[in-house]
Amino acid sequence: MSTNTFFLQVLASNKVFYKGLCQKLIIPLEDGQKAVLPHHEDMVIAVAVGEMDLMDENGDWAHAVVGNGFVQIVNNRVTLLVETAELPEDIDERRAEEARERAEEQLRQGKSIQEHSHLEASLARSLARLQLKHKYELH
Repeated sequence: MSTNTFFLQVLASNKVFYKGLCQKLIIPLEDGQKAVLPHHEDMVIAVAVGEMDLMDENGDWAHAVVGNGFVQIVNNRVTLLVETAELPEDIDERRAEEARERAEEQLRQGKSIQEHSHLEASLARSLARLQLKHKYELH
């Protein structure tokens, strides 16, 4: 491992999304984004639904939508545990659009606080998926 990389694992609930050397990782937080670089201070951070960007050891960027989770940084090793991780080409735009419409309609109907929080999370996931899909679509 060179001094300009760190070891990264991105683990989603259903798969190992990425495992290898990384030069830079940008993760979504509730209040913005956080960049992780080699030899970052050790810490644990909550990750929000949104776009994750990583630069692999060759300098190539990968972009994905991740679900809620957390990242642990220890001794130049980074583990990102998230509910979901999807590449733009894996996102079904029609399904994400339908999920957004359902969540918005149910929010308008005024559900309980617990249901409301669940629906807001569902809406955030579908909006993040659509945003990433459109951002990296091949034209």
